[in-house]
Amino acid sequence: MAEVMTHISQLRRSPLAHLEDVLREGTVAGERAVSLREIPFLTQVGLRAEPGSAAAKALESAAGVPLPTKVGETTGDTDGSGGIAVLWLGPDEYLLIAPDGSDAVAKLTAALGSQPGAVVDLSANRTTLELSGPSARKVLETGCPADLHPRVFGPGTAVTTTIGLVPVLLWQTGEENGSQTYRILPRASFADFAARWILDAMTEFAGPEVD
Repeated sequence: MAEVMTHISQLRRSPLAHLEDVLREGTVAGERAVSLREIPFLTQVGLRAEPGSAAAKALESAAGVPLPTKVGETTGDTDGSGGIAVLWLGPDEYLLIAPDGSDAVAKLTAALGSQPGAVVDLSANRTTLELSGPSARKVLETGCPADLHPRVFGPGTAVTTTIGLVPVLLWQTGEENGSQTYRILPRASFADFAARWILDAMTEFAGPEVD
């Protein structure tokens, strides 16, 4: 069985595998630097539970992370450094993100049992893009209607929005020395368009800033 699973794993192909070289070549260096890469195969689990209910508490216990309580909030590994993070999607809806190979789905399903709620494996539903660099916020602002100003959107914030008309989850995982890092989660079927749109927006920053 282990050999079968290993073989299946080797056959996996991410939604943006065909753009690996294009993403790398699209990197902008210098003072206005910005880069884009795919982080494939993250475990993504849709959760539904009434806040404060026994079901919600069971899910929190199994995840080892509290559920977010308000719009834009993330809990757990809010900087995307490799642990479990939970993003707020709605009053009783959340997205848990964990490393590839996580057994989170099984643990959460067992914890929820027959209680009202839902645990759904959405790992194949979306891929993850990471945009980073001093110009990352400006690139997003060319086609994202969300207010990304640091006063309202900083590290650990995640919202449902659009980028270039593509519905995405946008999660800022970090900011340091004027350089921002965002994770962008489009549905797999829109990933190619979203990646190419972002790459095109990045080209503006390859030259000097025009006063």
